[in-house]
Amino acid sequence: MTQLSKNPIPPSAPKHPVTHERFGQMWTDPYLWMKDDNWQAVMRDPSKLDPAIREHLEAENAYTESMMTSLQDLKDSIFEEMKNRLEPNARSTPLPDGPHEYLHFYREGDQHGVYARQPKGGGDDDILLDADALSKEQDGYFNLGTVTHSHDHNWLAYSVDRQGSENYAVFVKNLKGGTVTETGIDRSAGGLTWAADNQTLFWVERDENQRPFAVRYKNVFDETAPIQTAYEESDPGFFVSAGLSDDHRYIEISAHNHTTSEVWRIPANAPDTRPICFAPRLEGQEYSLTDQGGKTYILTNAHGATDFAVMVTEDGDRDSWKPFIPHRPGTLILGLEAFEHHLIRLERENALPRIVIRDMRTGDEHSIAMEEEAYSLGLVSGFEYDTAQIFFSYASPTTPSRVFAYDMDSRERRLVKEQIVPSGHQPGDYETKRLHITARDGETVPVTLLYRSGTVADGTAPLLLYGYGSYGITIPAAFRTRILSLVDRGFVFAIAHIRGSMAKGYQWYLDGKLEKKTNTFNDYVDAGRALIDLGWTSPGKIIAHGGSAGGLLVGAAVNQAPEIFGGIIAAVPFVDVLNTMSDDTLPLTPPEWPEWGNPLTDKDAFEQIRAYSPYDNVRGQDYPPMFITGGLTDPRVTYWEPAKWAAMLRDHQTGGAPILLKINMTAGHAGESGRYDSLKEAAEEYAFAVAAANGQM
Repeated sequence: MTQLSKNPIPPSAPKHPVTHERFGQMWTDPYLWMKDDNWQAVMRDPSKLDPAIREHLEAENAYTESMMTSLQDLKDSIFEEMKNRLEPNARSTPLPDGPHEYLHFYREGDQHGVYARQPKGGGDDDILLDADALSKEQDGYFNLGTVTHSHDHNWLAYSVDRQGSENYAVFVKNLKGGTVTETGIDRSAGGLTWAADNQTLFWVERDENQRPFAVRYKNVFDETAPIQTAYEESDPGFFVSAGLSDDHRYIEISAHNHTTSEVWRIPANAPDTRPICFAPRLEGQEYSLTDQGGKTYILTNAHGATDFAVMVTEDGDRDSWKPFIPHRPGTLILGLEAFEHHLIRLERENALPRIVIRDMRTGDEHSIAMEEEAYSLGLVSGFEYDTAQIFFSYASPTTPSRVFAYDMDSRERRLVKEQIVPSGHQPGDYETKRLHITARDGETVPVTLLYRSGTVADGTAPLLLYGYGSYGITIPAAFRTRILSLVDRGFVFAIAHIRGSMAKGYQWYLDGKLEKKTNTFNDYVDAGRALIDLGWTSPGKIIAHGGSAGGLLVGAAVNQAPEIFGGIIAAVPFVDVLNTMSDDTLPLTPPEWPEWGNPLTDKDAFEQIRAYSPYDNVRGQDYPPMFITGGLTDPRVTYWEPAKWAAMLRDHQTGGAPILLKINMTAGHAGESGRYDSLKEAAEEYAFAVAAANGQM
């Protein structure tokens, strides 16, 4: 194993201290200058970035590139391994809709693939949108938001982001003649919904601060038709989304933050109708709607249903809601989906999912569950409502994904698609295990392991510890071809299902947010220490890996316990928490106060955030090697967060390990969008992990 070059000199970021005062406390930010005052314009046009900031970011990139040069062969090898595990001609499951089945597939070498349809029951592909060809019409970033056909199957609406800032331009294609119309819509949040007239298109628009705040609609075939507003949110703390109800009767508009929601409805066959609020928002109460058999079923946490219950009504008024599926503590109802004669719910209990199907004609219920220690299970949503056939997917860390067609009446399942690993995969070569470690406060935290068969827990194996732990997002125990490049090199791959997720129900989420946020970081560190104690690895051999809010996780963890980590991979990390949550002009700040607290008005929230914010808690100590990434046009975690953090870490580093920063100057939060380009980014992270775990940093 070759070592990283030690010759390059890291950039030395100048300090321009700015002192803040709040609640009688003062703190100084030496690197605030890295935030471009004109950041909104930079999101739409990266060339407008302040030249001094650009110079610094480019110097950071040059340093990182130089430091990683000796890992190029390893990176290339890992990339080829990852690439060879992907089906060159992968095809999605064709989903029926009327006379057609719609699908997406790749041709060999495609980055973005093709959207197509075929006759119901099979037949030749009819290409609707060649996304790969579209991506080559101009250089730079390319990402498709939504691709959706009209109800009469004659039109295709799609949205395109060319900057990585998640501002999507909208186009409509005639599926008979092939002509494409530019709608002039260029601030869409990506999602698109057709009304029943096959002419009116609904979309969500972003404001000047990048927040999805309004639902607009327009007859896209009438150039003289004005853009009209269906709904506009006045509270900057609420985001807006729109979609079609399962029975296709309503355009549904949701205004929501992380703890409160409100739904408005428009008849899909009367798009000019003013929306009607189903139930006015109540702070702390969430609800979503599913229509079936002339009734509306409400998934809600009302009346203390922490893990959610299902209510039913015929007229919408809260007083008329009646219990349908009662609340069961510890069994989290994740979602509902309706069909002509069936209502499906996806549940999770003790970190394992199941699908429960209810025949609405008889009231009979049955469930689909699997037997492995750890697995993922999900619905593959189709287009049809009047059907007894659904599709569901199953995978485990050792088992490639399989998609089954399932008859809800006969309960027969049929395998329709199985993930193929062209380079070969033998599930028996790997083992997966579900552990339950004890955190410092006595709570039990699930941890999923994947490793090569025969791996001995003798402390010699390097270990990649992955975590997220925010917003209730739960990392599934799924099959991941990428991680095999580390596992095949002797790594143990571990997912810590820490508080802040919903792995053990909604209370698990509540116990990892706001004033309890430090539980998330403690669980992660305690999981690492337990894995050391159990012999799965040893101190200095754990590589921490987290992205976005998972970057906050690994940033807080390394401040707390740098000695257990051999390296840190922090992708687009949310690490400047106090400053970001104090800036109400940033895209996500007001909507995320229910998640983190509002440090502008709440002294307790201010002190709590200040106590764990990774950027504000960097101190003089030996930090392990760190590889930090960001995206210049990222509206979720702005580029200056990782840039400031890297400079702060380097300034306080008392050891010799490098702090590496790489800012993608042409992409946003998700990095590169092509399936092969994204693999190159992952290969670079994993090459760093291998080098760090082997002490080659």
